[in-house]
Amino acid sequence: MHLVYPAVLSALLFCTGLYGVLARRNAILVLMSVELMLNAVNLNLVAFDVWLSKAARETLHSGQALTLFTITIAAAEIGIGLAIVLAVYRNRGTSDIDRLRDAAEGPDDDPDSGHDSDAAATARAAEKAEATA
Repeated sequence: MHLVYPAVLSALLFCTGLYGVLARRNAILVLMSVELMLNAVNLNLVAFDVWLSKAARETLHSGQALTLFTITIAAAEIGIGLAIVLAVYRNRGTSDIDRLRDAAEGPDDDPDSGHDSDAAATARAAEKAEATA
């Protein structure tokens, strides 16, 4: 088999994953697109390792070994990433990336608003105390 076939397939997978990262708004779909990109890299590593091992008699199969490390890193990334997405979803109620960015920039975060942040915090605490009393 020629090297062109897995290289073209890998390029298509990588471009699909890149489109998914840039176009999607859901954090879980972005993580899946990153995994697709990593799998495209793994396909390239194995294809080039097999292609180069035909030319050399003594091979170390370093492409396949690097693929195993990439799979391990991808598994850790998806585990930690999914835990972060679930924690954000529980706290904010959404996993939409655009809404999370907007929620992080609240109206009270503007330093040029001229309001005293300590006085505002004291007023909010007093309102909460009155509401519970």
